[in-house]
Amino acid sequence: MSSPPLQVEAEPEALRRREDGLAIFDAAVAAVDPAALVSNNLRLDSDRLVIGADELPLSSDGRIVVVGAGKATPAMAVAAERALGDRIHAGAINTKYDHALPLERIQTLECAHPLPDQAGVEGAARIVQLADQLTEQDILLCLLSGGGSALMPAPCPGITLEDKVDTTSSLLACGATIDEINTIRKHLSTIKGGGLARLAAPARVVSLMISDVIGDPVDTIASGPTAPDPTTFADCLEIIDRYALRSEFPTAVVRHLLAGSKGERPENPKVDDPIFATTLNLVVGNNTLALNAARQEATRRGYHALVLSSRIAGETRHIASMHAAIAREILDSAQPLARPACIISGGETTVTLSGDGKGGRNQEFALAAAICLEGCNGITTLSCGTDGTDGPTDAAGAIADGTSVARAEAMALQARDHLQRNDSYEFFAALGDLIICGPTGTNVMDLRLLLIS
Repeated sequence: MSSPPLQVEAEPEALRRREDGLAIFDAAVAAVDPAALVSNNLRLDSDRLVIGADELPLSSDGRIVVVGAGKATPAMAVAAERALGDRIHAGAINTKYDHALPLERIQTLECAHPLPDQAGVEGAARIVQLADQLTEQDILLCLLSGGGSALMPAPCPGITLEDKVDTTSSLLACGATIDEINTIRKHLSTIKGGGLARLAAPARVVSLMISDVIGDPVDTIASGPTAPDPTTFADCLEIIDRYALRSEFPTAVVRHLLAGSKGERPENPKVDDPIFATTLNLVVGNNTLALNAARQEATRRGYHALVLSSRIAGETRHIASMHAAIAREILDSAQPLARPACIISGGETTVTLSGDGKGGRNQEFALAAAICLEGCNGITTLSCGTDGTDGPTDAAGAIADGTSVARAEAMALQARDHLQRNDSYEFFAALGDLIICGPTGTNVMDLRLLLIS
């Protein structure tokens, strides 16, 4: 993957930091190539299916069915077809529009993200149909990656697609974490929260996962369709009350969650459910892999590099302020790193919407950081989604430095006003500082860089 050059007038050191930042981001994305990650963990060995360090016996009449959902799932499916060939009996995956890749044995349906649509419902129904017809001789291979929750909508009886769209919209706008969002998604779905494993029983179920959630919990990646669900209906009610969402949620959704909390709806399967005795969930790629590759590339380019954390969460503008403070400390005192330095962090922040602008959490991070770094020479920051898209925009993120605010003011743009309106996209579009690279084919949350000369 390559990113377009940024149009900016700056001193050579600033231009070099920008070029280095983009190259480091490219190296991080390349390290989590989905096809390579699956190829390293999936192969046929005579009458055995080898999954990582595990081996599953294959009977001559046993079928392998491949299903899945996510932004990285098409590339994962390419590798699965390469490894399994004609042993694949059938397959169906859901992915985001414009993310499909050519496949021979696995059907691909493109659908909407982050808000589900009817195409997603139809694709999920096809996945359910394939899983529901399996026997104990068969294997269901699931390929799951970030975005799978929205891309595999299967509403519970009494819940409509419109109900799920309205619920997701409210959760995204209030600043809820992905764990909180997926807790509620799991309790509105027949397929999430272990539902797919339950449908596939008594078949053996194997999931290869590329994680887009902090800590890589298998019950949260794509909302855990093949994993035990430790959360409950009561947890859902606590979340919606924490964000004061009862009055905003559709009546049918609140009624469903209340009924579940009273025991009138079955809970999702838990860890002691016998269906999980024949289920294997393996995370093959995550944010840490990308961050380590970024560190290696930064070191190769002459920086003292430090991975701050792969678990950064919280309100985006607050996280940006903290990162900017670390960069200023390095510039002033060479602590905690000597210069030139590269601070690297990952994870996934949240944005509480207060305006009607256009942007995403990575662009908002860059804008908030630009304000904190105003007038400060020697620091460049970059924040990008590893999937190549940030929020409902065509940008992966943005890049900023101590000149960003002044350059914007020369164009009659006020950085603080754009931040207040959550309008980071238009701000960086005017400066030529958006990073637009198109879908990368992978998804392991975000990458943030601070480069200090």
